[in-house]
Amino acid sequence: MRFSDKRIIVTGSGRGIGRAIARRFAEEGAAVAICDIDRTTAEATAGEINESGGTALAVELDVRSIESVRAMLDAVVTEWGRVDVLVNNAGITIAKPVVEFTEEEWERTLDINLKGVFRCSQLVAVQMITQGGGKIINLSSESGKTAKPNFTIYAASKFGVVGFTQGLAQELAPHGITVNAVCPGIVHTPMWEELDRVLAKRMGKKEGEILATRKDQIPLGRLEQPEDVAGVVAFLASDDANYMTGQAVNVTGGREFH
Repeated sequence: MRFSDKRIIVTGSGRGIGRAIARRFAEEGAAVAICDIDRTTAEATAGEINESGGTALAVELDVRSIESVRAMLDAVVTEWGRVDVLVNNAGITIAKPVVEFTEEEWERTLDINLKGVFRCSQLVAVQMITQGGGKIINLSSESGKTAKPNFTIYAASKFGVVGFTQGLAQELAPHGITVNAVCPGIVHTPMWEELDRVLAKRMGKKEGEILATRKDQIPLGRLEQPEDVAGVVAFLASDDANYMTGQAVNVTGGREFH
């Protein structure tokens, strides 16, 4: 197994894409810290992994709090002694026109999606520098490459993740640490089902119509699954990607090309 000696942190991994990423790593032998603001889902995912013979640790984490990030890192290092891979997956989406956004919603989106990546990366980078290497993988989005209506603020946060990835990659390269981003497309998760309901109501459509329209726009002809993202994240965390850094890799079924 490629990750049998790896200790990996995945934020926002109680459900959805993060859960699929954590399970993929565990299936390949890694010890995985399931970090989520919802402790119940974190414990459920960690329990599933441990019951199936894997190794997982559930840690409550609020990426909006540097104290919470520090406590999470301390718990992982105390348990396993090191961190080989950090996957910054935690994030939110609020879909509405900019003119309807409140300042609180703007602050919350940027605080979780962008500043949360900064907080986790900063503290874990210090740990990785001490160790002599590691890998950081940030979840951006196709919206981090091309903005769409109703997702303008979300796009601002995800464009920021791509820029942060590029700069941090150059800063940490001398320490043997690679930093890359993954840009998923329309991933069939509970989050996108909720977005479908919100947008359908706003646009006077039936539930399911928004997702169906998005599916028709995907050249590969199907909605993305969390496991599609997990496979690319696993590649970037593997030795096969040791010469990749500062990249933002599209995983969109052909919706995004740059």
